[in-house]
Amino acid sequence: MAEKPPRILYVTGWMRSGSTLLGNVLNELPGVLHVGELHYLWQNGVLESGTNSDCGCGLSLRDCPLWSAVLTATQSATPDATATAHHVTMRQHALLRTRHTRTRLAETRGEAVPAPGITELLDRTADIYRLVAREGGDRLIVDGSKYPAEAAALLGRTDLDVRVLHVVRDPRATALSYRRSKQYIDPMSPARSSNYWTAFNLASELIGESAGGRYLRIRHEDLSQRPKDVVTEVLRFAGLDDASPVDESGKVHLSGNHTVTGNPDRLRQGETLIRPDSRWHTELSAADTATVTALTAPLLARYGYPVLPGRVWPSPERDLG
Repeated sequence: MAEKPPRILYVTGWMRSGSTLLGNVLNELPGVLHVGELHYLWQNGVLESGTNSDCGCGLSLRDCPLWSAVLTATQSATPDATATAHHVTMRQHALLRTRHTRTRLAETRGEAVPAPGITELLDRTADIYRLVAREGGDRLIVDGSKYPAEAAALLGRTDLDVRVLHVVRDPRATALSYRRSKQYIDPMSPARSSNYWTAFNLASELIGESAGGRYLRIRHEDLSQRPKDVVTEVLRFAGLDDASPVDESGKVHLSGNHTVTGNPDRLRQGETLIRPDSRWHTELSAADTATVTALTAPLLARYGYPVLPGRVWPSPERDLG
């Protein structure tokens, strides 16, 4: 019997959107593995040159039982793992940046010849997904890498079952979050955060235009206000019929995970209460609020966010396709 293609829930959108928490919630289900930002496995796990090379379980990626098995199997086919890792990371930089999203989508739709190196790069990623599926992610692998171009390219693979989850958060809340450093993540100015927010979300929108039923967009704010319902919606989109691990009060118990880098919050375990966070209304300065609003205004209304601070809008129509 032919091996079933690994099912991938690829999360895209900008950082500090709640995707790490969502991934860890899904990770509580049997046969589901949240792998964090798998894009950085070669940089962090082999080269050990990323911002953080620890697995979500607390061990280094090389010492983690899951990732050591994956890396050993991956490297057994390569005579020089370090040289291969350098080659992969250079290919990622050259082919999978946000600005490459349109080109990768054109290749996926058969409108362009694949760029040199892209097939080899995706073959390696697909091999890792298959190894992870055998290590416990046989029902679903949640990849929170958030590279729209990578998501676009993976949609063209016939040996993978890829669905793209686009997670959006109010850019002013994101700007406030980036005002503070988080362990191994440096702070970022509101202007820079807003420019990235716009670019990553616009690129993710392009995927939505091409992916049809394999694309779903959710808002951080809806997840925090109605966590059980939104998690259930994501599960159904991912093809799972499990009950949500989150109870009616928004509580969920988080156990260990095997995430490859990501938000430092991935390391938290135990009972967690998912609830709204509206601190930007009072803690983000007026000047910073004005800067972020001006830079992101074209997309604010589309995602149901108020242009004028202080107003509270209801959730928008469920424009999720």
